[in-house]
Amino acid sequence: QVQLVESGGGLVQAGGSLRLSCAASGSIFSIRTMSWYRQAPGKQRELVAAITTNSSPNYADSAKGRFTASRDNAKNTVSLQMDSLKPEDTGVYYCNAVIRVGDYSTFHDYWGQGTQVTVSP
Repeated sequence: QVQLVESGGGLVQAGGSLRLSCAASGSIFSIRTMSWYRQAPGKQRELVAAITTNSSPNYADSAKGRFTASRDNAKNTVSLQMDSLKPEDTGVYYCNAVIRVGDYSTFHDYWGQGTQVTVSP
């Protein structure tokens, strides 16, 4: 069984910063990609940042220059440093990981429970 647990959401004023963290645990053989998605009220879930093993992060245009994603492969964690936050960054942020649980298994998507980020004007 694999679990992703996020932490670090909250309420912040526009221009402020928040740091989100996500830890993957359980029967993990390897992790291919760790990502952050967000879902704003009434909108579809969208990719914010993704890090594939041994690669640099990729960011959504809305996150470039303001958000920094980092990954610790040894600890199976991914973080998202969010600076210069805007009200439009408000939403539920989800951690995603593409994980293989055994040498002969295929990769599957796993999701965290989500953490609320609210940016006030």
